[in-house]
Amino acid sequence: MPPTVTTPPAPFAPAEAVARIAAASRRTQQPQSGGDLVSLAMGEPGFDTPEAVTEAALASLRAGRTHYSPLFGEPALREALAEKLTGTAGAPASAADVLITQGGTAGLAASILAVVGPGDKVVVPDPTYSLYADLVSMAGGVVVPVPLAPDLHWDLDRLADALTDAKLFVFCNPVNPTGIVHSRDELEALAGMLEGTSTIVISDEAYADLDYTGRPFTSAVAVDGLRDRTVHCQTFSKSYAMTGWRVGYLWGPSPVIQASARIHNTFNGSMNTFVQDAALAAVLSCDADIARMRAAYRERGEIMRAELAKVPGLTLSAPEGAFYQFPRYDLDLPSDRVVAALRTHGVAVRPGSEFGARGEGHLRLSYAAGPESITEGVRRLARGLAALR
Repeated sequence: MPPTVTTPPAPFAPAEAVARIAAASRRTQQPQSGGDLVSLAMGEPGFDTPEAVTEAALASLRAGRTHYSPLFGEPALREALAEKLTGTAGAPASAADVLITQGGTAGLAASILAVVGPGDKVVVPDPTYSLYADLVSMAGGVVVPVPLAPDLHWDLDRLADALTDAKLFVFCNPVNPTGIVHSRDELEALAGMLEGTSTIVISDEAYADLDYTGRPFTSAVAVDGLRDRTVHCQTFSKSYAMTGWRVGYLWGPSPVIQASARIHNTFNGSMNTFVQDAALAAVLSCDADIARMRAAYRERGEIMRAELAKVPGLTLSAPEGAFYQFPRYDLDLPSDRVVAALRTHGVAVRPGSEFGARGEGHLRLSYAAGPESITEGVRRLARGLAALR
């Protein structure tokens, strides 16, 4: 028999969008706690999903709610969210402008890809959640990072300059990674900057229920001058401890939501029906669970701050929301090297550089973990930093 000839596979080159994301992305996968590793890296609630939510999902499954859902989402859930959003915005919110998404991540992807085209200017704070820049790069847009003020709030003068001719401004509030909560005054200043422009705003308010300032949280959609140009991006992951359920939603100007739905429906199709039934139970019956978890996170944040204050060489931030501490360290080392060294001492945290160039020299620690993990994790961090000196 003649010898078998094996044809080598054709060379593969990824699409330009993949190359753009790879060049821009600072995101790194960090581990959960396990074995001898304490993880303070995960932005994941340290609680199980409330029982009412799980029971609603089970009831939905038993009732045969396992078929395709409408592409915009289940009407009952959209109506409940519209009622909630009417209270948040202080103005009528239509269920027709609510899009149920595959978690907050898919909501961000759908809205950014719906708005941004090649060459479009997109302004983001620096540091901020790193997914924004990845998605803008996927769309071919140009990311313009704006350094924060020393108190980690917006530098309003720099922001005003950067927003000139911007297609989009994307921010989160409360902020991942800093824990800052932007005030009504800041949001009204932003509205003034954008008056007379066509700039769209995406306000990622995943941590809106985790505000410890003592003042009412102000959503961007509650501010005149922002409401009619803002896409409100929300998730059930943080408030309701539903990270694994992958359900979120968008609300905003009808044309933007329609365009976002076109993207989301192409990528994701319709959301799981029984998961939406569980999400409806969360909206209708879990306010007490939110309050319970918020109180626990606040207490855990105080534990972490007290423990970090004992560590030489750290300058602590003053978080007002979410569940993150963003300390600066005094070592002359890049944050990814510091994080790698800390892993050898049994603690995982996130490098500040993951969140932007101005995050360099910082570490992001999550106090969503339990009190014992926080105390032990910071003890190991202190040991690791001492070894690096």
